[in-house]
Amino acid sequence: MLAQLHQIEQSLNQVILGKPQQIRLALCCLLAEGHLLLEDLPGLGKTTLAHALANSLGLTYRRVQFTSDLLPADLTGISIYDARSQQFHFQPGPVFSQVLLADEINRASPKTQSALLEAMEERQVSTDGETRPLPSPFFVIATQNPLFHAGTSALPESQLDRFLMRLSLGFPARAAEHQLLLDDSKGSRLQFLSQQLDSDTLQNLQQQVSAIKVSDAVIDYLLSLVDASRSRNDMLPLSPRASKALLRASKAHALIAGRDFVIADDVQQVFPSVAEHRLDPRSSAASHSLSQIILEQTLCPL
Repeated sequence: MLAQLHQIEQSLNQVILGKPQQIRLALCCLLAEGHLLLEDLPGLGKTTLAHALANSLGLTYRRVQFTSDLLPADLTGISIYDARSQQFHFQPGPVFSQVLLADEINRASPKTQSALLEAMEERQVSTDGETRPLPSPFFVIATQNPLFHAGTSALPESQLDRFLMRLSLGFPARAAEHQLLLDDSKGSRLQFLSQQLDSDTLQNLQQQVSAIKVSDAVIDYLLSLVDASRSRNDMLPLSPRASKALLRASKAHALIAGRDFVIADDVQQVFPSVAEHRLDPRSSAASHSLSQIILEQTLCPL
């Protein structure tokens, strides 16, 4: 299964050129059973990466374009009256899929944004007084434009915290963009991406992530990073939920690296993507200034 995982990583690197670190972190997020937020300027490959992840996982997925007039029921579903049976029948919305691609999530109203909260945290949706479970596994891969763009509404801190990671692809290197232009006549690179995993294999890998060993020394280092955020006044403190997210992401990073134990480097590699949007919700995904300060000022005894 690890060979399949590395094959997926290689395939994604053929779709998104020159971004191996971001692709590995995106895979870490999914293996850790988290949700992924991709923030960047338009046209830098956010939606392409989201599509590539969904296609390679071989899961059922739906894409929703978030707009200012999108209603919560457009996501969760609605009960429709059937005159023949004289009963209401629930029509599930796109959230009832294994992978939900929420495109430009910050263009929707805060009310619609909050409709995803229960789904992301509890893996269930409550409508018409009834709680309905979502498929398993369930991932939200959301994209958003920077807040200075017209027509955007900032995600509330409570929802940002539900995203295990926030990533930015950034501009491609000159060589990668040169290759993209050479391949322009060949159509989308997504057409060359085939299914690499199925639902059962993915869930097996997620169970392997849970079984990754973590020493007391690594946990102490992780807690030192978290404690550092709680002793400063220039950033928001990291919560226990953030600590658990950091641990899960570190385990997933170790698994992809082919180890059955976590080392300090795993924690350091995932820390900026897990922590920055929690330390400063108004920050840009391209900036890791606060998380880098913590990493630099926290002694690593390992």
